[in-house]
Amino acid sequence: MEHLPETYYLDPETLQRLGDLELIARELVEGLRVGSHRSPLKGFSTEFAHHRQYTPGDPIRDIDWRVFGRTERYYTKLYEAETNFDCHLLIDASASMTYASGKVSKLEYAKFLAAGLAYIVLKQRDSVGLSVFDSEVRAYLPPRSTMGILLQIDRLLRETKSVPRTTLAKQLHDIAVMVKRRSFVIVISDLLTGVDDVLGGLDHLRHDGHNVLVLHTLDPYEIQFPFDGLWRFDGLEQEEPVTTQPDRIREDYLGRFEEHCEALKAGCIASHIDYALVDTSRPLDAFLSEFFHERQETMNGGSAGAARP
Repeated sequence: MEHLPETYYLDPETLQRLGDLELIARELVEGLRVGSHRSPLKGFSTEFAHHRQYTPGDPIRDIDWRVFGRTERYYTKLYEAETNFDCHLLIDASASMTYASGKVSKLEYAKFLAAGLAYIVLKQRDSVGLSVFDSEVRAYLPPRSTMGILLQIDRLLRETKSVPRTTLAKQLHDIAVMVKRRSFVIVISDLLTGVDDVLGGLDHLRHDGHNVLVLHTLDPYEIQFPFDGLWRFDGLEQEEPVTTQPDRIREDYLGRFEEHCEALKAGCIASHIDYALVDTSRPLDAFLSEFFHERQETMNGGSAGAARP
């Protein structure tokens, strides 16, 4: 693994484990570029653009044997649809993302998740950028393909604080306007707002031709509601606090929560947007490993469905 400047959200141990995913990630990225019917580059030119030196993991079918005959070196062909692949990471930093039943809040987990994904994308020699939003778009880093952007991403993640959010659609609309080229857009959010509001913003990104992935990031206590006794629940988006016995509302809460998640997932599938539920109690590298393997299986099987939560 190459040397990186000291960063907070890109700790060496996590990066070392993520490095094992690079070959799988490479296949994922190549599938999104040229092989998937949901590719943001579908319909673009796939004419030959240039060569680059072969590296382990590159598809053997792309080796230019004529160049090998002249130089005795392995080079792969890059096509126009494979060049300058951009990935935009969008992080929701609204107040609800600060909730944590354990040591790590949803927002902190989202930051580590974004940093890990940025590292993987850059290792594939592609470009990555970052946007942070809450009640408005707070920061926007255009995609770059140099490792130097990791320092900018890490610095931005350190500076990110949360504020209440009113809607989600407007922020996604604003980001869609900023993203000029067709790209791979990853939204990391708890999506704790109206389903129509969420899907409206995601549809704008999708209709602009972007390939969109939603990482629905939730705390395990939000998923399971294991509270017992008497609790006061404070609203994180300026709602009034509620004091109650969880036993009295558990069934209703879990039913409404499942309905909300299923509606989001169904809406994403209908719009050809990939969806995955992220449980913040899971180790980051374990989630990413499972995520990439599921994506690889989906592409190999030709399925249009989203990942299983």
